[in-house]
Amino acid sequence: MSDKKTILQSILDQGMLPLFYWDSPTVSLEIIRTLYRAGIRALEYTNRGPAALENFQFLKKELSGEAPGLYLGIGTVKTAGEAEAFIKAGADFIVSPIVSPEVAVLAEKAGLLWIPGCMTPTEINLAQQHQAALIKIFPANILGPEFVSSIRELFQGQLFIPTGGVELNLENIRSWFKAGVCAVGMGSKLISKEVLKNGQYELLYKQTMLAMELVKTVMNEK
Repeated sequence: MSDKKTILQSILDQGMLPLFYWDSPTVSLEIIRTLYRAGIRALEYTNRGPAALENFQFLKKELSGEAPGLYLGIGTVKTAGEAEAFIKAGADFIVSPIVSPEVAVLAEKAGLLWIPGCMTPTEINLAQQHQAALIKIFPANILGPEFVSSIRELFQGQLFIPTGGVELNLENIRSWFKAGVCAVGMGSKLISKEVLKNGQYELLYKQTMLAMELVKTVMNEK
């Protein structure tokens, strides 16, 4: 288990955090292999289906030897029970759509990076009280870059990552970084249902390379 500073730095260096869930464990594995081949070293598998825990255990086992330096986190963790199960399964970090103090305590105890989802200044404040080094702005498509611009002075030094509806184009990614985020979460705009259903791994590879290029371009502008 790597320490949380190393994993946080990996996300910051990457400037993006891919995330997805799919029922098929073998398709999930191919998706992660493709992302890894494109240079991704931190990604989030979401707890969004009945097979999530079983798939996660399978993925950790399969990837342990073949993907050195890969940090596989679990997302959509809302309860202490879910957190415990995925910590046991070897999650490298935990992402939540909400601020759950119980999950924060378990992550801290396990020495894991915890990334809670926030929509209001009150929630951000609560997340900070529970030592959230990185806070997810969610749902990003509703809040928009203006939200981050408006609140960042209130929370100086806090790291933010928007998730939900971040577009795969230069203008959108640039608007988020200009607003003050340190990375962007890339879900269905990167790993689409079509890619998952039809096993379009080469398309995913190209889109991931493009996403990383766009992010690097914008990060270098800062």
